[in-house]
Amino acid sequence: MFTGIIIALGTILGIEDLGGDRRITIEAAALPLVQVNIGDSIAVNGVCLTVISKTDHSFSVDVSVETLARTSLADIQIGALLNLELSLTPSTPLGGHIVSGHVDGLAKIVALQEAARSWQVTFEVPQELTKFIAQKGSICVDGVSLTVNAVQGNQFEVMIIPHTYENTLFHTYQVGSQVNIEVDMLARYVARLQEVQS
Repeated sequence: MFTGIIIALGTILGIEDLGGDRRITIEAAALPLVQVNIGDSIAVNGVCLTVISKTDHSFSVDVSVETLARTSLADIQIGALLNLELSLTPSTPLGGHIVSGHVDGLAKIVALQEAARSWQVTFEVPQELTKFIAQKGSICVDGVSLTVNAVQGNQFEVMIIPHTYENTLFHTYQVGSQVNIEVDMLARYVARLQEVQS
């Protein structure tokens, strides 16, 4: 489990194709990797991945066919920047919202507009995810916990404060960028209950 509060940016050092799956090595000198054990989870652009090996400054993960099909990790290249978050511990401050790292799909940025010192960002999501997104609800974008400011059709809008803009991938995004989306866990279960009861 995660909180959606990004603690470091990493860089892709290596990508190895392994019979349909991939092994990715990530430089993460800004992460306290001394606290990370083999088998621990790290959220990489919001995707929960298992550490299979590490050095003092990097770690490697295997990315399955399922994850490649559902997330932007299928399109990353060596040198790409990544949002990173270590998994929750009993002492972790819950600064965002509960995030599982199980990505629901991809969204596309359709508008980026400066708003005073912040940025207003509009995303377009697949139609099947719209029922899970509510104004003032929580959403996770490439691992970043955000509040939804507005929803219209299959688009939603968030406001990115300067700290988030500078310390996550948001400073690299452009109109057309694809991002990983995880809807709020509570919304997912409420929708499922309604399906079962109807």
